[in-house]
Parts: sequence; structure tokens; C-alpha cells
Amino acid sequence: MKAFKAYDIRGEWGTDLNEDIAYRIGYFLPDVLDTDTYLVGRDMRLSSPTMFEALTRGLTDRGKNVDFIGLSTTPLVYWSTAKYGYGASIQITASHNPKHHNGLKISAKDALPVGYDTGLNRLEALVASDKATTPCAVKGQIKERNVYADYLAFQKQFVGPHDNLNIAVDCSNGMSSIFVHDLIGKAHYINDTLDGNFPNHEPNPLEANAQEQIKALVKKEKCDIGLLFDGDADRITFIDEKGRFISPDLIIAFLGDYFIGEQHQKGIVLQDIRSSRAIQEYLNKYKAKVETWRVGRAYAALKLRELDGCYGGELAGHYYFRDFYYSDSALLAASVVLRLLAEHKKEGKTLSQIIDEISPYSNSGEINFKIERKQEAMDAVKNHFMQIEKPERFLEFDGYRLDYPDWWLNIRPSNTEPYLRFLCEAKSEAKLNGIIDTVKDIVQQHS
Repeated sequence: MKAFKAYDIRGEWGTDLNEDIAYRIGYFLPDVLDTDTYLVGRDMRLSSPTMFEALTRGLTDRGKNVDFIGLSTTPLVYWSTAKYGYGASIQITASHNPKHHNGLKISAKDALPVGYDTGLNRLEALVASDKATTPCAVKGQIKERNVYADYLAFQKQFVGPHDNLNIAVDCSNGMSSIFVHDLIGKAHYINDTLDGNFPNHEPNPLEANAQEQIKALVKKEKCDIGLLFDGDADRITFIDEKGRFISPDLIIAFLGDYFIGEQHQKGIVLQDIRSSRAIQEYLNKYKAKVETWRVGRAYAALKLRELDGCYGGELAGHYYFRDFYYSDSALLAASVVLRLLAEHKKEGKTLSQIIDEISPYSNSGEINFKIERKQEAMDAVKNHFMQIEKPERFLEFDGYRLDYPDWWLNIRPSNTEPYLRFLCEAKSEAKLNGIIDTVKDIVQQHS
């Protein structure tokens, strides 16, 4: 079934997902993840109320109870799952996808992610089967539960004084709107009303078109920083005072100044395989160890817990925290970045200066190739460079990563889209451009 992905369930409503599929997901979920009561939240997408009704009807027809926390960010569902001891939870959202999409993010006890390898594959088989759905004699109940006050109290412990900052915030008409005013306070806000039509831009903070408004606002209001949230508030990207997009992996390094430098937390920092070498180099001052792992919450949250890491992040703008049950929270990341920047501003330092000090590298950004023969192209790229020089480090999960003394590259197949993704970084622009041109030529030969 098209909607079952590596990390979650997501697709176009009415095509990949519909009421019948949502009902069957609810009905068969207890065969994969059984508990008496399921915690459920939803976003503001136009199809979310319909999906909620169908999903919970399936659950209650199996005799299962539902605690509904209403309109919710995805991180709120994660936090509530672990905080209140639920055996399983579901957030109805399509995250950063376009308005006509919807989906489900499913978690187990302690907010452990359920991905395709850890249960969605079995759920997909049940939903796609001809197995009958017969309602139980005693149906489950749906009740509402208000967790907002507890959640805000938790999030506020990470908020530091930042009255000296001039801040711009773009909520993408998404779920961050329900908490962001209480946590950030005075700022220049745009798109901070819930609207499932996403009338201003797509709720994907990595898209250049989605960044245009916040960049313009930062420049117009002479802001110190811009914050851009995605649709369900599990991702965030940052804009510097010059209106420039900051590569999200570099924020992983910056967060170390709080968690390791100020809080003296012990433990490994986690990055994904696409992350800059500058992270380890910057965190060397704290003698911190940085571990590299696979892309996606289904892998990152589990790995951070396994390592008992203090925090971690991804190039996509997810930031994971031990203090947040090893799950991701865009609001928590925002609070920590603001408190750090406020301290640096007292010393006369801007966000762009901080980021430039973190990374001395030129970076390609993620380049996407639409190609059928992905593995052949990946192998050809790997073989080309390894024949010229043996890398200092070679990783072969999530595609390949080759590290050399003054540059590195990663090439990997997308888990959710029909693309081969390539990214590289080098100490000089000339070296970077040469690598990009070489890879493009190799991939072109396999298209």
C-alpha cells in the first residue's frame, strides 16, 4: 500500500488514504501494538476530523479506549505518551506534506517510534488483507484529556531570558501556533493561525519558496533571528540576521553550548549520515563524542535512547533530546537557540558570526537526482572515488558516506520519494564544485 512509509503512514487523502483504510488501521492496530487505551491527537488539516472519526471507530470497535488530546503538535503526542505512561499513541498528521495529504505517526510505550521495520509492515499486511472487521460486543470509549498546561510548564523550563532579541516567527499556519506565543513571547509573527489550506506557503521549512516570507520579514524588521516551523511542529529551521538560511545540522553543534557547555550533560551527541564534519570539530572543545546514524525518527530516536545520548539532530531540522524522552521537539530547540543567542548578543556577536565560526566548510546542500538505477549509480560514485584514494572513513548505511581529509560526500536513496540524494562538503569552493561536477557526470551515465 502506497501510504505505508519507512517512518510513518502518509499519502494523498482520497487516493492513498481514505476512511476505510483509516478504519482498518484502527481496527487492526491492536494486533501489532496492543494496549487498553490509545492516546490520539490530530493536526488542523481539513481531512483530519474525518480521519479521526474513522480511526477511532476502528479502535473502539475492537473494544479499545481512546484518550483524545485534541489539536496537537506531534511532539506533544510523543511527550504525553511517555509522561503519562500510555502503551501506544497516534498523531494524525501529514507533517510537512501538501494540504491534500494526511497520515499517521504511531508510537509505542515510552514514545518509541513504530516504523516499517518495527510494526508498520505487519499493520500494512493486515489492512491490505481480506480479513473481516467485526465490531466487539462491548465497544471502547472515547474521552477527552487536556494536557496543554502540563506541557507548557515542561517546555518553559528551557526558555531563558531573550528580551534583548528581535525575533521573527513563521508558523506555516501549522500546529506550532497553539504554543509558540506562550513560549517565545514578543516577536514578529506571521502565519500563526491554524489553517489546513496552508494559504501562504507549503509547511515544509526546507523548501526555498516556504522560506521567502520569513527571510523578507527578518530583513524588513532587522531581526536577530527568524524561526520557521513545519506543519506539525516537529521540525524547525533558522534564518540569520542577514536573511540567510542556516543548514540545520550546524544547529546541532550550537546546541552543545547549552546541553554540554552550560548543563554539563554527559553522553553522546547523535547526527545523521548527511551531517557536517564541523559538528564534531566544534564539540571537540567539550570532549564530546558525536555518533553518526541513519536518517529518520524511526532510527534516530531509538539510537539516541540506545546510546543514552544527551541530544541529537538531523539535516532535515529534527532535534532530539534525552530530556524529551529521546524524541524531537522544534519548540524546545527554538527555546535553547534563543537563550544562547541572547547571551551571545550581549557580547556583540550575531547569529551569522556564530554559524560562520562553527563551520569552515563549503557545502553543496542536498542535490536530488530522479533516477531508476539508484544502486548502480551509487556504486559507481563510490567506486570512482575509492579507486582514486582510500577514504579515512567509509559508512554504508543510508547509502554511502566517504570521508577524506578535506572533504566528504554522502549519496543515498530517499526512503520516501523517487530520488537519489547527494550531498558533499569541502574546505574550498573549488574542490566542492569539482566533486559536484564529477558526481553529476557519473549519475547522468546511469539515468
